[in-house]
Amino acid sequence: MTCKKTQEFLAKTGTGTKTVVNATKTHLGLKDAKELLQGIDEILSSRGSKVERLLMKDQPDDAALERALIGPTGRLRAPTARIGRRLLVGFNEAAYRATLG
Repeated sequence: MTCKKTQEFLAKTGTGTKTVVNATKTHLGLKDAKELLQGIDEILSSRGSKVERLLMKDQPDDAALERALIGPTGRLRAPTARIGRRLLVGFNEAAYRATLG
């Protein structure tokens, strides 16, 4: 499940994007990725069909954030999408559908 699947899904649903950052050219580690969390209430992190939900009000520790945000390369996992006050990491069609309504 790649950025391509996300782009196809967004095109199919007619959903536009404000900002697109190419993850192969822009590398964000945990410190930079944590800056994306300002104004976020929850993170939905998908790996295959499994979706992990982290609520920011529970103040997840760095280990939980790293597991949710960072891939095996040590960089922010792609695709990552901020939709309202939710951060979607990885692609899971059901999570995107639930978020977009």
